[in-house]
Amino acid sequence: MEYQYPFSYDWTTDEVIDVIKFFETIEKAYEKGVSRDDVMSTYRRFKEIVPSKSEEKQLCKEFEQSSGYSSYHVVKKTKEQEKGSLIKM
Repeated sequence: MEYQYPFSYDWTTDEVIDVIKFFETIEKAYEKGVSRDDVMSTYRRFKEIVPSKSEEKQLCKEFEQSSGYSSYHVVKKTKEQEKGSLIKM
């Protein structure tokens, strides 16, 4: 991994950890697959920390530019799948 995760200096340490967990889940969806439940739980927590749609788009754009992984596409696919599904991009 040759990139950094986007975060805000306004967040607490726990919030930074939870946002990084969300982005790690996105990575797993591309690299080996991850359960739908894991994606949804980390995404829900991400949205608690980043409720603003514009801030979410900015952070996900930064992550995609540095990693090549699209959070938007993973979350979109996840919402279309049934509970218990494996998400693999």
